[in-house]
Amino acid sequence: MKIKNICCIGAGYVGGPTMAVIAQKCPEINVTVVDINENRIAAWNDEDVNNIPIYEPGLSEIVAEARDRNLFFSTDVDEAIDKADMIFISVNTPTKTYGIGKGMAADLKFIELCARQIARVAKSDKIVVEKSTLPVRTAQALKNILENTGNGVNFQILSNPEFLAEGTAVDDLLNPDRVLIGGDIDSTEGKEAVSSLVEIYANWIPKERILTTNVWSSELSKLTANAFLAQRVSSINAMSELCEKTGADVNEVAKAVGMDSRIGSKFLKSSVGFGGSCFQKDILNLVYISKSLGLNEVADYWEQVILMNDHQKRRFAANIVKTLFNTVSGKKIGVLGWAFKKDTNDTRESAAIYVTDYLLNEQAEITVYDPKVKAEQVYADLDYLNSRPEEENRKRVKVVNSPYEAGDKAHAVAVLTEWDEFVELNWDDIYKNMLKPAFLFDGRRLLDRKEKEKIGFEFYAIGN
Repeated sequence: MKIKNICCIGAGYVGGPTMAVIAQKCPEINVTVVDINENRIAAWNDEDVNNIPIYEPGLSEIVAEARDRNLFFSTDVDEAIDKADMIFISVNTPTKTYGIGKGMAADLKFIELCARQIARVAKSDKIVVEKSTLPVRTAQALKNILENTGNGVNFQILSNPEFLAEGTAVDDLLNPDRVLIGGDIDSTEGKEAVSSLVEIYANWIPKERILTTNVWSSELSKLTANAFLAQRVSSINAMSELCEKTGADVNEVAKAVGMDSRIGSKFLKSSVGFGGSCFQKDILNLVYISKSLGLNEVADYWEQVILMNDHQKRRFAANIVKTLFNTVSGKKIGVLGWAFKKDTNDTRESAAIYVTDYLLNEQAEITVYDPKVKAEQVYADLDYLNSRPEEENRKRVKVVNSPYEAGDKAHAVAVLTEWDEFVELNWDDIYKNMLKPAFLFDGRRLLDRKEKEKIGFEFYAIGN
């Protein structure tokens, strides 16, 4: 089946960049990204491509090239579904906050709503592609909904999980390690559907990097990849605490360990903790699946990765309190960085949120600077935790437009996102305008200890 029209439901961090690259590389295919969030779609259609809602290096340029040629953003979901040969589902799958599986299981209500909308609208055969990260066997639930519509439409369900790292998403899409496509490879129709998606990616990706599997292997591979990566972060973070107690340097330990070819150096950078939309959510999902199948030891093993990550964030915040003479009440703490990592404006599960929340519980006054995160997002992240009234968050947290303002008259500054610009700051000026002793806490191992101590800072870095 030759694909002429693609619809992607969900204009977020996965759907937007993925569809922009497909549109750029496949000019003969019309790609429409739909979302019920009118403000988000309006931002994607903003005349100035620098105002699109997602910041990724290189993304604005790709959108500028393809938009209104064969890349479109719309709130008319039904029309896009009706026209499409292939429909990508790229909606949020948050962790459940209620009922059975609360705090661990994936909440699939948005996926089900998509399936029911496709079933209601579709009048011709469709290929439906799972792009969201989903529990194993979700494809079967989609198939059950889609095949019981009474419309006589045939659907093929594919799994095509994303392996994007935010901050490098465009490069990951243009030059991926692999593309994974799962489908019903035991049937002729399933093979044809898989082949249709393979041919799209083959426009720019060598076919040897395009892997095809059954649906269940594809779904589980995504969870497994994220679990393995998160496990490495938690492992090195566990060692960082040991380094601090023994006089070792976690960077030196990581370098020595990473040079072992069996281990490798990636994801061995110690920090205040991992964040983002995937790692925590996917591991909790894996824990829930394991528990549901009676695999309690497996569940306990993976849950420890999350516990270690939570401990690292609490430990960092507690150390700030302890170092500032066991009280931060009424003290100004400057927070540099709110995004969960550099080169993205995504704040989901960012360590900065939890460190700030802990310090607010200790009555600190917080001033936040991040080059890409807006004030309303900072407040929304804190409000979501429901730790205190929304008015109190706005009273005690100030979001500023300059790192120097964040440090002005502060008792301490904490670096919580590894933005490159923080290395280049005039730290002499920041030190001069802080209260003394001036404390600097590096949660990302970004800054040079000797340089900062020479300026006069009382300096703390994870794992050192």
